[in-house]
Amino acid sequence: MPDVKHSRAVAPCDAAPVDGAARAAAGRMLRWRQFLVVALLFGGYAACYFCRADLSVAAPLLIDELGTRGISHADALVHIGQITSLGVFAYAMGKLFLTGLGDFWGGRPNFLISLGGATVFTLLFTLGGAMPVFTIAWLGNRLTQSIGWAGLIKVSSKWFDFTSHGTIVGILSISYLIGDAVARQCMGALIRHGYGWRALFYLAAAVGGFFLIANLLLLRESRTDAGYPEATPNPQNLYGDSAARPASVAALVLPLLRSRAFLLVCLLSLGCTIVRETFNTWTPVYLRDYFGYSVGGAASASAVFPAVGAVSVIAAGWLSDRLGADSRPAVMGLGLLATAVALLLLALLPPSTVGPMLPLAAIGTTALCLLGPYSYLGGALAIDFGGKQGAALSSGLIDGVGYLGSVLGGVTVARVSIAFGWKGVFLSLAVISVIAAIGAARLYGLEARAAARHARMP
Repeated sequence: MPDVKHSRAVAPCDAAPVDGAARAAAGRMLRWRQFLVVALLFGGYAACYFCRADLSVAAPLLIDELGTRGISHADALVHIGQITSLGVFAYAMGKLFLTGLGDFWGGRPNFLISLGGATVFTLLFTLGGAMPVFTIAWLGNRLTQSIGWAGLIKVSSKWFDFTSHGTIVGILSISYLIGDAVARQCMGALIRHGYGWRALFYLAAAVGGFFLIANLLLLRESRTDAGYPEATPNPQNLYGDSAARPASVAALVLPLLRSRAFLLVCLLSLGCTIVRETFNTWTPVYLRDYFGYSVGGAASASAVFPAVGAVSVIAAGWLSDRLGADSRPAVMGLGLLATAVALLLLALLPPSTVGPMLPLAAIGTTALCLLGPYSYLGGALAIDFGGKQGAALSSGLIDGVGYLGSVLGGVTVARVSIAFGWKGVFLSLAVISVIAAIGAARLYGLEARAAARHARMP
């Protein structure tokens, strides 16, 4: 009998360290699984940008090839711009009408379809020798890629608590910047070694195929699928705590469309994406035509925009988690004003009296001021509004409106550069940045009032 009493008295004391050790081990395993999720999403989305940067880098080579077929430089420039604009339009339509599927069937399928489509259609592009095949392949590439980011956001919302969304989405946001920068460097090296434009697309397809297989085998939809508790959403989101499948399309869509703050975020996305896509598409052509860079040199130098932008995104994400989600509109407003100043500097640079480094410094400054605030829109802010139930659609609508407007970054920029020069292009982008900064100030006011009342976002 004394032995029984002794064992009963000691058992709770012995159990506490065991339970504590088990919880610590479970916490370490969860962090490891979260690290794996970030690595898979990061690598997969970076691979998508290999399959997107290839056309931008190959554009001077394609223009030269079209020239051998009797097409003038100006007409070839417009043809490439038209392909780009149609691709962005398809991307915007996919963002608006397809990304919400991730809220019904999960973010993982969206992400895998995006990677698979990018790989297949990139290979199809290499089979083309005429504009119709190029156009179809590029449309398919951009349309399937359109649901990838929303899938990434949906998976992230189910693996991470809202208190870390700024940092986590910031890290994931630099995937496209690093993917873009590395792709341009690798493709520039291929060009300098004498390879033609098709080799750039083969490289992109190989990278996309590798990460498609890795995500297919290792990525899981949520941490509850791995036996862990659900992630905690932002209490101000428009859907509450539910992570369940939406009851209907209306139940998913209407909370977002009724929110003034969300609609303002969509308009901010429109302005910021126009500026970003202009640099993503036309930097190699601008550096070659305006400052005399070689084709390979322009391809490599254009990596300054995504490379510097990666620093901006990480800094902005970290800052927003430290200052709180309500700080994001203020950071955006200041960044957009600084972007306008950098764009004015680019507009004033003459082509013949400056060294080759000054335009790169101005392009890098634009990236530093723009891309951190831009990353909030379809990332942390999308999860803040959408929670765990509507994160995919929230991200898709924000990005979709932005890319619908950035159709202007293709053929319209080409025509403006022909009619008014690159000075006219950069002055127009500076005006857009100032207007967006005013919108960010308005968003800050709306969110600050909602936070003071402990209410959901208006």
